[in-house]
This record gives sequence, C-alpha cells and structure tokens, in this order.
Amino acid sequence: MELSIEQLEKYLQGHYGIGTNDSGLFMKLVEELGEVAEILNKRSGCKSADKSDEALLEELGEELADMIHYVVAIAAVHDIDISKVILEKDKRAAVKYGHDIDLEGFLGKTEQ
Repeated sequence: MELSIEQLEKYLQGHYGIGTNDSGLFMKLVEELGEVAEILNKRSGCKSADKSDEALLEELGEELADMIHYVVAIAAVHDIDISKVILEKDKRAAVKYGHDIDLEGFLGKTEQ
C-alpha cells in the first residue's frame, strides 16, 4: 500500500485536530531526532552498538517514520499543505543552486 503526504496530513488532522497545541508534537519530534542521532552514531562506530547493523537499520527506519509523523502532524494542525510548500521551496532551491531539474519536473518525468 502506498501513502501520500496528503493522506497522512488528513489522517493526522483528524487524529490531533486543527489548532492542537503543537508544543508537545515538537518535543516528540526532538526526542525522535535524538533517537535517530543515537542510531547513526552506533552505525558509524562513534558509539558502541548492542544490536546488529540489520537491526539498527530497522530501528532507524522506525525512528525516521516517527519523525515524519511529527513533522507532518505539526503542518496538519496548522492546516499547512506541506506537499505544496515542499514543491515551492524545492523550485526556489533548484534555481538558487542551479539544478538541472526541480522536484516538480522530476515528478512529471516519472509519471510519463
């Protein structure tokens, strides 16, 4: 099953509701960021690991999913269309950094 950012936003808007105090969501995001940092430190050898690399990769995926959850939740409770913002921001970055193609152009090519 595939999931779009729009679907996740709608789900999280229903879960948290527009106007939810986002302070708690932000604190959870920071907590998850710390967990990602810890896993990356273990994988790079900067911190001792008590799990296999395969287990660490699985855990990394779960923590990244948690981060995406909280980022999209913060956007959703503020009724921000994060997909639209990502496309607009990428378009400006593509011009600024002289990229041959922006995300919208890439998506257009992949749909053909």
